[in-house]
Amino acid sequence: MKKFFKFLGVILLLLIVAGIIFYFTKNEELPQGNQGKEADALAVKMYNAINGDAFENTEVIEWSFRNVHHYKWMKQENIVHVSWDKNKVILDTKSPEKSIVFMNDKETKNTEIIKKATDFFNNDSFWLIAPYKIFDAGTERRIVNYEEKDALLITYTSGGSTPGDSYLWILDENFLPTSYKMWTNIIPIGGISATWNHFKNTEAGIKLPTKHKLSLLGMEISMGNVKAYNPKANELANKILKTIKHDAYKKTRYLEWSFGGRRHFKWDKEKHIADVSWDSIRVNLHPQNKEKSTVFFNGKLQEKADSTIVKKAWNIFNNDSFWLVAPHKLFENGIIRTVQKENDKDALLVKYTTGGSTPGDSYLWILDENYLPISYKMYVPSMKMNGVSATWEDWITTESGTLLPTNHTFGNGRNLSMGEVKGYN
Repeated sequence: MKKFFKFLGVILLLLIVAGIIFYFTKNEELPQGNQGKEADALAVKMYNAINGDAFENTEVIEWSFRNVHHYKWMKQENIVHVSWDKNKVILDTKSPEKSIVFMNDKETKNTEIIKKATDFFNNDSFWLIAPYKIFDAGTERRIVNYEEKDALLITYTSGGSTPGDSYLWILDENFLPTSYKMWTNIIPIGGISATWNHFKNTEAGIKLPTKHKLSLLGMEISMGNVKAYNPKANELANKILKTIKHDAYKKTRYLEWSFGGRRHFKWDKEKHIADVSWDSIRVNLHPQNKEKSTVFFNGKLQEKADSTIVKKAWNIFNNDSFWLVAPHKLFENGIIRTVQKENDKDALLVKYTTGGSTPGDSYLWILDENYLPISYKMYVPSMKMNGVSATWEDWITTESGTLLPTNHTFGNGRNLSMGEVKGYN
């Protein structure tokens, strides 16, 4: 027996020595950085890179933590469904005392379970959305020189379950976070790192991680099937599409219109080929394969299509068709839909993150009582438009059964006519 305890003591001593060695070789001091405008400017760049504005408007986020804790967060309502083992809590994050607890599918009063759910949510949501919390109340931002590059040090002086923690965000050349280093109360070793480079682009337009790998013993944390979406915005968009007979639009083959009487179009929607004409020029445009396009001057075919003219026709078509069919494009790829209030009524904000001539533009659709678009406000950074308004009026039902606008009026009273609009098969 004495030999056994002696052996056990040796093992324990070796573990203690190994732990001390590990601590002193891995432990890092919290870096000293500078607060101020430069730190805040770096934080803004990081926030924009992950589309922070979309996060503010996100309605629902779903994920799990190591497949043990499961979450459905109704973000705008401050309600999150937290479940683990045989427990389920409908957690009110603003007023925890209003939370509802179920154990074995039976409702019960249990403040301890509410406290656990709150702690789980604070920890596990941080591993999902930490980059979006860099401007939270009680945060301090510092710029740090790390490996000859600017990094962002965030210290939480209040809030959450463990105030006082600090995180050093390592960024790539586009200011996207790739990892962070931690100085926390829970982990005694400072500077432990975790990856943030397994991003998923969600329907809501925000980037969320699907897993993390820690430098501490190679541990991996799975975030499960991560989702973020905006069901209320999608519902509003579908009401618009129903009003403007979008199903008929999808089946419409040909569209004809003009733009301010200066440019004229005939678009074979099925083949996605458009005749674009202005002045003495006509371009048979293939938008998805511009090399196939042909150019005519005064009705005469160019032997080799002028690429500059083709590019101009492509830009014209993108712009002028948008003024005709934009409400029918609410569910195209690369679009973020959110609901905003305008004069105490729901309006649909649509942001184009890809495609067209100027990705990044946003449009706030104002609707009548039947969900027909009657105007929109334009937010186009490249043209310095910040809420410029234009009407969508004189809608007609085309031969093919879809609705299209024939006129627009700007705030200065200028009218934009779409000419004789046709839609047919």
